[in-house]
Amino acid sequence: MNIIIIGATSGIGHGLLERYAASGNKVGILGRRKAILEELEERYPSSVIAYAADISQQSEVSAAVKHFLSRMQTVDLVIVCSGIGELNPSLDFDIEYPTLLTNVVGWTHVIDSFYGILAHQGYGHIAAITSIGGLRGEPQAPAYSASKAYQINYMEALRKKAYKDGRISVTDIRPGLVATRMAKGENLFWVMPVEKAVSQIIKAIRQRKSKAYVTKRWHVLAIISKNLPYSLFKRM
Repeated sequence: MNIIIIGATSGIGHGLLERYAASGNKVGILGRRKAILEELEERYPSSVIAYAADISQQSEVSAAVKHFLSRMQTVDLVIVCSGIGELNPSLDFDIEYPTLLTNVVGWTHVIDSFYGILAHQGYGHIAAITSIGGLRGEPQAPAYSASKAYQINYMEALRKKAYKDGRISVTDIRPGLVATRMAKGENLFWVMPVEKAVSQIIKAIRQRKSKAYVTKRWHVLAIISKNLPYSLFKRM
């Protein structure tokens, strides 16, 4: 397959890259850290095509898209892993703004760009790593939880559009806590290894699921969280 992974220099995206590259796929990777991208391209010379770009900069993303298409011609699978989030209980807007710029504005541009490419070629699969953190608003990281709620709803809209178009598969991956630099805060529980999360994500994509909670036990917590009355939720 020809695969593009947005956000492949660390965490889940990096784990997905290693698994897909080792399986003989051609993988285009995009991230901000050029040195790491070059290292990965050297490690997998016959499999990886790297391009350095910040998804919050639309011109950089547009140039990356053109680069990948010139090298691949067609795309079978796009996985969007890019995202940032910081704890911000003091509501410092200088902390909130980069999260919104990346997780909402930049993320939407990436999703729309690649959906358009898949629609034009008449087939393909697009998956995005959202988060269980988008199910309810959390005061420790308001912009992060709100941006993930935006992503979840956008992916639902995209699934509905894809169903009507009848040509593209759309998968919303909602991880719980994964042992990456995004797992911040105290008294964290159910923190899963990256390898376990990656295995379940690959399986969900292979099965073309519309949405998947990773790991599966987070689905139980998601049901409880979504249905918990606010009078109780606000005390948690």
